[in-house]
Amino acid sequence: MADLPDLTRFDGVLFDLDGVLTPTAEVHMHAWQSMFTELFTAWGVEPAYAEGDYFEHLDGKKRYDGVASLLRSRDIEVPWGDPSDDPSEDTVCGIGNRKNVVFERVLRADGIAAYPGSLALVEKLQAAGIPIAVVSSSKNAREVLTAAGIIDRFPVIMDGVVAEAENLESKPAPDVFARAAEMLGVDPARSAAVEDAHSGVRSAAAAGYGLVVGVDRGAGADALRAAGADVVVDDLAVFV
Repeated sequence: MADLPDLTRFDGVLFDLDGVLTPTAEVHMHAWQSMFTELFTAWGVEPAYAEGDYFEHLDGKKRYDGVASLLRSRDIEVPWGDPSDDPSEDTVCGIGNRKNVVFERVLRADGIAAYPGSLALVEKLQAAGIPIAVVSSSKNAREVLTAAGIIDRFPVIMDGVVAEAENLESKPAPDVFARAAEMLGVDPARSAAVEDAHSGVRSAAAAGYGLVVGVDRGAGADALRAAGADVVVDDLAVFV
């Protein structure tokens, strides 16, 4: 793929985490499927949870926004609740916290490692002196980066905790990618964003990034391009 852009020519490169740097998207998918399958069975909800629900309603979004979106797709409305809600509570926040219990259990049991191709690209960018950052909707971002042994590589981590504290809108709104560029001290128009989710691609495109790279880990190359990706690859090793 000789015609790919040289990412070292950009002022900064900002990476999504789950599915881009680490295969935690698979852990998230498993946790969501396990939790919603059990919930929908208990509530007698039809249609049952399906893999497409993850990409349509959950992938790339803040946890509670994803819960609300998926419930809405089944014409279900429950109280929003509060982030401090117990996982047993049938509120948006309680249901989101319930999923997080499953996620943390799997992460602790199985661990996580960065994709080799993604790590190689990060090392190439660092060697070239290109500023890099993580832009994740997850409140578990720091835990995942620490488990993968790569947290020290990223001076800027825009995650779900920061987004909530600053009242930033969830992807696909441009807020988190715009704010992350500001934190990194780069101009989005001269920077590249790397995403694997439709909502994340839309977020980066709306924030005015000069290049949006879509990584197809299952979201579909055509769908990522339709969302605004300039380039779609299967693995970031192609940039090394």
